[in-house]
Amino acid sequence: MDALVGLLPYSRWILAVHLMAVIAWMAGLFYLPRLFVYHCQVAPGSTEDARFQTMERRLLRAIMNPAMIVAVACGALLAAMPGLIDWSAGWWWAKVVSVVLMLGFHGMCARWRRGFAEGRNARPERFYRMANELPTVLMVVIVVAIIVRP
Repeated sequence: MDALVGLLPYSRWILAVHLMAVIAWMAGLFYLPRLFVYHCQVAPGSTEDARFQTMERRLLRAIMNPAMIVAVACGALLAAMPGLIDWSAGWWWAKVVSVVLMLGFHGMCARWRRGFAEGRNARPERFYRMANELPTVLMVVIVVAIIVRP
């Protein structure tokens, strides 16, 4: 815990890195399901199918996964710093639950991407259009919890 006290002067820098990582992660969470919508419209095994698979794999592995790891690591570091969070406040728990759900959605996106890569997607584009709304709802809850702290 003493090491975390020593990091308090750097908390704004850690917060800045956290926010940049969250922005990159959210961009991917918004875009990947949209790619799935368009991927549903192409024939499996086609050139377009291969292109979508490449785009989806690169987005997930090169942007979303690293951004998620940095966002969670910086967020956990900030949460562990003494005095930065009122642990009895309800807004904090709303954020934690929403972040856990966001992590679950990320995992589902990875599973759906794998399904497309293996040629076994059975969901229609409408499913992905609806799924694409979940990160938006979670983002709204998280931002309101952090900024407004109801």
